[in-house]
Amino acid sequence: MPAYYTYLISSLPGLNFSGKAPFGLQDFLVRCEHLIPKQEFDILRQVLNQEAATLELAHPESLQQWRSFEVALRNELARARSSRRKIDPARYLRQPDQAEAQISHLALLAYRSSSILEAEKILDQARWNFLEELSLGHYFDFDYLLLYGLKLKLLERWDKIQKADKESLLNAVV
Repeated sequence: MPAYYTYLISSLPGLNFSGKAPFGLQDFLVRCEHLIPKQEFDILRQVLNQEAATLELAHPESLQQWRSFEVALRNELARARSSRRKIDPARYLRQPDQAEAQISHLALLAYRSSSILEAEKILDQARWNFLEELSLGHYFDFDYLLLYGLKLKLLERWDKIQKADKESLLNAVV
């Protein structure tokens, strides 16, 4: 069955953060379902249907690194928000708490942005860049499919944001 990875992955269109999703997550899962082992397909489906910070999977390594990055980013956002409200962030932090200077900088940059949409774009661009780094060295394997799916999830999110009727949403909030 691993021989199908080459055919499946080579048939997938390239993704670009500033572009549109070529197809949805469900279409991606349908493409993968019968071409990869069932155990790996179940992991892929679970990863794409859950938030990264809540994943409890022990493998593969790239998924562990993605979860650590996402938890660290969310922890830094919690620290930034709690410092402004002058409350202790400890109850909002998830484990493992591995603060990195680069992630702290990203969180503060997004938090200080005057536009909510711009802040989200900063955070998702950072997520995209991290996924790009993780994909180095993975060309025709399961990790590549996982990372491709996560990038597709980001693109699908931005497609929804751009299609939303922003004026009616603003009126509903105000």
